[in-house]
Amino acid sequence: MKSRLALACALALGAGSAFSQAAKTGTPVTAESFVQIYGHVDVSIDYLTKGINEGDSSIFGTTPAAGKLGYQPDVSSNLSYFGVRGARDLGDSGLRAVFQIETQVDVAATPGSTTDSSVKAAFGSRNSYVGLAGGWGAVKAGKTDAPYKLSTARMDPFSASIGDYNSIIGNTGGDNRAEFDTRLSHAVWYESPNWSGFRVNVLFAPGQNRATDNSIAASGEPACTGGNPPPCTDGSFGDAVSIAGTYEAGALYLTAGYEKHKDVNRLGDEATGGGPAPAGTVGVRNEQAWKAGIQYTFATKTTINAIYESLTRDAPDANFNERQHKAYWLAATQKIGERDDVNVGWAHAGKSPGDPNVGPVDNEANMLALGYKHHFDRQTTAYAVYAHQANHAGAHYDLGASGHGITTDCHDANGNCFPGTTLQGASVGVQYDF
Repeated sequence: MKSRLALACALALGAGSAFSQAAKTGTPVTAESFVQIYGHVDVSIDYLTKGINEGDSSIFGTTPAAGKLGYQPDVSSNLSYFGVRGARDLGDSGLRAVFQIETQVDVAATPGSTTDSSVKAAFGSRNSYVGLAGGWGAVKAGKTDAPYKLSTARMDPFSASIGDYNSIIGNTGGDNRAEFDTRLSHAVWYESPNWSGFRVNVLFAPGQNRATDNSIAASGEPACTGGNPPPCTDGSFGDAVSIAGTYEAGALYLTAGYEKHKDVNRLGDEATGGGPAPAGTVGVRNEQAWKAGIQYTFATKTTINAIYESLTRDAPDANFNERQHKAYWLAATQKIGERDDVNVGWAHAGKSPGDPNVGPVDNEANMLALGYKHHFDRQTTAYAVYAHQANHAGAHYDLGASGHGITTDCHDANGNCFPGTTLQGASVGVQYDF
């Protein structure tokens, strides 16, 4: 997984030269062009609990929890994907044409969707683009993981597992979609070359929305921007801008990123949209995030990661603003020999100004993750992860958000979402790259 992640980051944040070198590991089509077929398969066996007792209403008001809410086993495919990419030299111009088409692969489940009209397992559902690259960098158009997301991806040794840092990092409200650790569709972006260790990645995605409040799907898209199903009143946004800068020198890696979502529609939280908050208190407002991270590897083969993140929303009434808080991530990886490493991570979500259900509330949360990996070779890895999400009384952060194939979720069998629970579980799995 580490080699695959490093390649992905090099393709996304690097210049055209990095892409050309990667593409040349594939099958030559002509003397000037190359095509590569690649993939990543990750399947795990999990045993997780929501931390709720069936029929319990002691901390949930008058609504009793329903269904199987204790430990449950599952088999999960976690960001498994398949793709093809390539490059072609364009004569003596110094330019190369580059392309990539990538799709999610539901290894352990039947492809399809019960929540929206998009099908993640359809060909081209993941990072796909066409562009031009040269010594000045690369310009691409299509859809991609945003620069903000990619800037700290290497700092999460639990990526796509139940301990994925997206349970909190980039996650404004505790949902299973981390709004600021996302893939942006219908986008155009620039990737700089390596300037003595510095790189810059800048992206713009027009909203393409005929509704002034972004309450419908964007033109050309099957689902709401932001990942929520129609009606588009729970996070759908218009224009998006994402930028990240990185610096790498030997054992040191530094990064900073910023992303803005314009006119984010949260009217589903208001009374006029069927929500609990009074009319006019949530609205359609801008949301933005910035973060800074540092990674350093010591001579003892110990890698330390630290991230600080600030998520904000220009809410009309702070008492009902659950989308603004500070977040922190600390993680360490200790290599043991050449084939094994031990990982530990801790994420913290600070208190938001309020909540659309009850106003100001204690909605802090802490997530602890412990992991072990054994690398059989550069392509095959076995792993084990334990994760523990402790939500304060008003928080409903999940485990495995945005990466793990099956999340524990905060909902019961009747669709109710209960805050203040402690979720935990264990997972063992195998990853194979080709």
